[in-house]
Amino acid sequence: MAHIAKNKKALLARIRRIKGQSAALERAVDQAVECGAVLQQIAAIRGAINGLMVEVLEGHMREHLGSEISDTQQREEDLKQVIRILRSYLK
Repeated sequence: MAHIAKNKKALLARIRRIKGQSAALERAVDQAVECGAVLQQIAAIRGAINGLMVEVLEGHMREHLGSEISDTQQREEDLKQVIRILRSYLK
């Protein structure tokens, strides 16, 4: 989890932007904004979530699956975890 702590400030900034986008989407629906604008906001939120996922996943893979990891059993378990998470995310 050191990769998350190392990038904490940037990750929190991304999460706060996503929260702002989500709040804007809620306001748009509440105010019956044109559906094209609502769809655009949904697409923006999805893109932001995908970007956050990639950033955290990349750090996780570099830290837990990097070539300097000598414990092959632990590496295999970490790989299974990443695969399970990716399958869940891509459903």
